[in-house]
Amino acid sequence: MSGSKGAIVRILTADEVRLRISEIAALRIKIFQDFPYIYDGSIDYEVKYLGRYLQAPNARFIGAFSEAEDRDENLIGIATCLPLSEEENFVKEPFLNAGFKPEDVFYFGESVLLPQYRGQKVGHRFFDEREKVAREFGSTYTSFCAVHRPENHPLRPQNYRPLDEFWRARGYEKKPELTSTFEWKDVDQDVETGKTMVYWLRRLK
Repeated sequence: MSGSKGAIVRILTADEVRLRISEIAALRIKIFQDFPYIYDGSIDYEVKYLGRYLQAPNARFIGAFSEAEDRDENLIGIATCLPLSEEENFVKEPFLNAGFKPEDVFYFGESVLLPQYRGQKVGHRFFDEREKVAREFGSTYTSFCAVHRPENHPLRPQNYRPLDEFWRARGYEKKPELTSTFEWKDVDQDVETGKTMVYWLRRLK
């Protein structure tokens, strides 16, 4: 378990995730509604999606909890990770095409955090905990992906700041040659459409 200002960050047990799965799903929907994902999600889909991670033998859920509670039960953020070898084929495919072995890469799924707790090093703790798990598995690389949105996207807020600088400071390099297409429904759309997801990669020391 690790502490950040205003939050406790720790790995959740599978039983904890099952008990909180609707809460986790609702948190993900709330955060991903904002730019750049502008995701119009549903609890049913999110529960199903999270269930796939629960079924993966070596997936991990890292939870962030407010220290304002008597006990660390006020969920404010969640992050996921698992070996790339346990991910779906369309996620593995760009790595295979580039000559990576899936067993050498530990993949970081999404991380979400309530806005009022940002800037308090919780994001760093999410990375620290997931990179620690990756090292325990003997992985050579860690990776995650982020959605590509055009600069002139109509829903892009004027004060929007991408996380590229934060990720580079963590030692990650953007790999434009590594992409996948994910599909979801944007808040301003009527149907699901494909989005280009670009991977970032770090070689663990």
